[in-house]
Amino acid sequence: MLSYRFRLYPSKTVEHVLNRQIELCRWFYNHLLSELNMIREKGIRLKQTDIQALIPDLKKHEKPEPDEVYSKVLQMVNYQLWSNIKVLAQLKRNGRRVGRLRFKGESWFKTLNFNQSGFKLENGKLVLSKVGEIPIKPHRKIKGKVKGVIIKRERSGRWYAIFQVEDEPEPLPKTGKAVGIDVGIKHFLTDTEGRQIKNPRFYERSLERIRVRHKQLSRKQKGSKNREKARVRLARAYEKLVSQRNDFLHKLSRFYVNGYDAIAIEDLNISNMAKNHNLAQKILDASWGRFFQMLSYKAERAGRMVVGVNPRGTSQNIPEGFDRDYAASLRILRVGLGWPEPTPVEMGPLLGVPASAVVAGQVPSVKQEAPCEGWG
Repeated sequence: MLSYRFRLYPSKTVEHVLNRQIELCRWFYNHLLSELNMIREKGIRLKQTDIQALIPDLKKHEKPEPDEVYSKVLQMVNYQLWSNIKVLAQLKRNGRRVGRLRFKGESWFKTLNFNQSGFKLENGKLVLSKVGEIPIKPHRKIKGKVKGVIIKRERSGRWYAIFQVEDEPEPLPKTGKAVGIDVGIKHFLTDTEGRQIKNPRFYERSLERIRVRHKQLSRKQKGSKNREKARVRLARAYEKLVSQRNDFLHKLSRFYVNGYDAIAIEDLNISNMAKNHNLAQKILDASWGRFFQMLSYKAERAGRMVVGVNPRGTSQNIPEGFDRDYAASLRILRVGLGWPEPTPVEMGPLLGVPASAVVAGQVPSVKQEAPCEGWG
């Protein structure tokens, strides 16, 4: 299942309808939870389908306004409720201390989930049942069968449509090449072909702007229009940060998936590493976990292979004259895919690649001998 995310441009009238429907979904979630709690207190055990069967009567007798929302959207509210219940149950089974599921406060809901039906694209507009037409900006072609559309309101006030698409994987032609990747803080990564991708440090570069926005927000009177404007400016600063980071990670992961049949990476426990307070911010800013996730799902769809390697010992006993990160990448490739132990004479000058080159799609290719047949 793939996701395509496109910007929406609703009119003021349609935006009002969307906001009202999201608030009704929040009310409906709380109402279903209240009904479920009362029934369970009587000792009656229910399943998800039992509550779903109650939805028509709840709409008719309890509160007529949910009729303003498309029926499939309300069914997905029930699905979300039961998904949360299952998550809590799993946490309890894992020995975690958790309370009961809470009711959701104002502005908690941010999405409308049109599953299977209630939507269509025509003439540059997204048409939603019981909402109307919304101009949309699809910046790339949707490939595959659309199974659903999620309408999302960001904290910045911007609206997006997320198309959930089912299609067949498209294996890429074989390249006969493999690569080992070592991630780090000074350099985002170093690979076995001698590239060192500089860490873009998006959060660090945006920190001053975000601090100013936080300070401006704190000075505004609660409930005032100026405070709301300051909140939106802060939300958009964070939104820009996330967009920049995701753009960088998408393009870098695509470069490696397109160029190599097999990719060896360290199997890092990032949550434990982030407990180091001196490095936590830099580790989280680097977003290694998100990068590994992108590599994995893109590789699976392209018929490539990603192998995780235990990081223990990959940076120890470095041969004299070797860059530590480069040597670690070679060992990751050797352990993960069976490449021979490197020798100092194989070391060449490393190629520094700025993050801006990645964003511009200009990651240079470096000629290197193909690995032995042991990894294939």
